[in-house]
Amino acid sequence: MTTHPIRKIVFIEPSAPGFHIYKKWGLPRLGTLILGAILKKAGYEVKIFLEDIRGIDFDDVFDADLVGISTITSTAPRAYEMADIVRKAGIPVFMGGPHVSFLVEEALTHCDYVMRGEAEDSIIPFIKALEQGEGFEQIPGLCWREGDAITQNEISPFNCDLDRLPFPDFSLVGGNRKFKGDLSITPIIMSRGCPFGCNFCAVTRMFGRKYRFRSVDNVMQELRQLRPAWVFFYDDNFAANPTHTKELLRAMIAEGITPKWSAQVRIDVADDQELMDLMKRAGCTYVYIGIESINPNTLKALNKGQTPERIEWAVNRINAYGINIHGMFIFGSDQDDPETIKATVKFAKRTSLASVQFMVLTPLPGTPVYENLRDEGRLICKDWGYYDAHHVVFQPRGMSVLQLQKLTMKAMLKFYSLRQILNRLFRFDIWTMAIRAYGWRMTRKSRSSMKEFLSHLRDARQGIELRAHRTSDDLKEMLSKVNLDRIRQLKEERVRKWRSQTRARGEAT
Repeated sequence: MTTHPIRKIVFIEPSAPGFHIYKKWGLPRLGTLILGAILKKAGYEVKIFLEDIRGIDFDDVFDADLVGISTITSTAPRAYEMADIVRKAGIPVFMGGPHVSFLVEEALTHCDYVMRGEAEDSIIPFIKALEQGEGFEQIPGLCWREGDAITQNEISPFNCDLDRLPFPDFSLVGGNRKFKGDLSITPIIMSRGCPFGCNFCAVTRMFGRKYRFRSVDNVMQELRQLRPAWVFFYDDNFAANPTHTKELLRAMIAEGITPKWSAQVRIDVADDQELMDLMKRAGCTYVYIGIESINPNTLKALNKGQTPERIEWAVNRINAYGINIHGMFIFGSDQDDPETIKATVKFAKRTSLASVQFMVLTPLPGTPVYENLRDEGRLICKDWGYYDAHHVVFQPRGMSVLQLQKLTMKAMLKFYSLRQILNRLFRFDIWTMAIRAYGWRMTRKSRSSMKEFLSHLRDARQGIELRAHRTSDDLKEMLSKVNLDRIRQLKEERVRKWRSQTRARGEAT
C-alpha cells in the first residue's frame, strides 16, 4: 500500500440501463448523501453525482483524488465501466452497495477497494488509511486485493444509534444538467433492517433482521429543516413498530408538519384502526405494498406469511380510508403458471388498486432465490443489467422463459388500459385516472424497449454482448474528448509533490 493525498472525494450513483418506471421521480438512494455529509463535516471537498437525476460532470470526477461508486445489481455493469475508466486516469476507486457487498471478488476486478455493509463508521478511517498507506486491516468491512490474494475484513456490528448519523446533504449533488422535476418528492429514512425472511430480498443480509429506528425527535428535526411538500419514507416497512410509527405521526400532526407522504408498508397496517386514522390525518396519500402473489402456494414459497383472503380484506380496508395503494406483484415462482398471472390481473382490477407493478422474480445476489437458481443451473443470463425485475433471467418451472416475459408485459398492458382510465374518469376519480394514464404511457414505452430483449431471449450470449457493448459505447461517447493519460500524469505529479512535502515536514519535526 502507498500513501495518497485526499483533498476531493466524488461519489457516483450510476443510472440503471434502459427504461424503468421510476425514472420520472429519480429518488436517490441515501447512502452516498449520508457519507458525503460525514466527509464534508470532516473537512473534505465532496461532490455527489446521481446520474438518473442530474447526470455526471466528468471534469469534476477527474479532478477528484478518490472516487466512490454505489451500485445495486442492475447498475453494476455501468458502475464497473465507470470504475475502469476512472482508474485508467490514475484515481483510486472504492465501491459499495448490496451488489458488491455480496460479490467482492467480481467487484475487485474493476475497483481498488470494496466497502461491505454499512460504511458510516468506516469511511473516515478508510480515508486516513489511504493517506497514510497503512491501517487497512483495522477497517471493518473493507476488502482489497494484493496480488492474487483478496483480504476481506469482518463487517462491524450494525449501528443501533441511527441518531448519530447526519441528515443526507442534498447540497452536495452536482451534475451536467438541470433538475427535471426530480426531488419534488423528498426521501427520508427512519429505520434499517427487517425481521421478515422473504427469500427474494437481500435486505436482511445487508442490514440485519433486527429493526433499528431513529428517534421521533430526530426525524422531526429533519422534517422541520426540510419542510417538504411531499415525502417518501424509504423504510422497507414504515410501520414495522406500530408504537414508534404512531409517535411520529402524532408529532407530525401536533406540529402541523403534515405534507403529503407515501411509504412502504405490509398489509397488516389494516389491522390497526388507530394507526390507519393517524396515517390519514398526518397526510398519507399512497402506500406501496409488496403483495407479491395471490397464489397461496407462491406466498408460502416466498415466505410472505399472508394469505389471498387477508390480502384482499386489507386492500379494501386501506382503500376505505381514502389511501391509494400501489400493489407490487412477482411472477415466476416455481408455483406459478399462466393461470396465476391471469388471476392476478383480475384481482388487481377487482380490488381497485390505484397502480401496480407486475414484476418478474429476480434472483439478486445475496438472496436465497439467487443461490438456489444458481446451484440448480437455471440462470440463463449473467448480464446484471437485466436483473431489474423487468427481464426474465432464469428458467422458470411452470412456463417457458418467453412465455413468462410476454405474459408479464401483457398483464401490465391489461391493467393500464384505456378502458381502465375511462372507468376512473366516469367515477370522477381524477387522481387514479391520472396515475393510470401515466401507467398507460409508461407500459407502452416499456413494451417498445422490451422488443429487443425478446428477440434475443433464445440466445442469451448475444443479449449479454449487446447490453455490455452499448454501456461501453455510451460512456466512450461522453468521454471522447477526455485525455486520460494527461489526467493520470497530473495526478502522479500531484502525488509526488504531496509525498515530498510530507517527508519534508517529517524531517523538520
